[in-house]
Amino acid sequence: MPVSKQKKQESLSKLKSAFADATSVVFVNFHGLNVQNTTDLRKALKKEGIDYTVAKKTITRMALKDSGVAGSTPEFLGELGIAYGSDSLAPAREVYTFQKKFPEGLKILGGIFEKKFQSQEEMMALASIPPLQTLRGMFVNIINSPVQRFVIALSEVAKQKTA
Repeated sequence: MPVSKQKKQESLSKLKSAFADATSVVFVNFHGLNVQNTTDLRKALKKEGIDYTVAKKTITRMALKDSGVAGSTPEFLGELGIAYGSDSLAPAREVYTFQKKFPEGLKILGGIFEKKFQSQEEMMALASIPPLQTLRGMFVNIINSPVQRFVIALSEVAKQKTA
């Protein structure tokens, strides 16, 4: 059943505003996902404050043409899903989490990061960056490590002095 011109215009305006407002966008091929897995993906993304929409490739290309994003558009293979949000890394990370669960059904095709098109490999690299809280914990651990070793050394010296 063909989509009406009005629905296409609504979809185009929705995508234009998403590309303009989002900090990060991930293009996803969801060809092998069943309905239940797709619903789980949508719920997980919504929980993290990430919007997800399915769009026609032609309408997506039209919206991207007017968006002012630098670089070349990634190739859209299969069905196209678009995850976007205000967090720089969360869309890529959450989609990548599902891609690990369903490698045959979900695939990152590329994305937009800092108003530039990114390839699949670059989006996968962004997806592997831990969340900010984890990075802060890692930083504190690095700072704490020399102090902890110094305390252990002092403890050993104190044991030798008392023995």
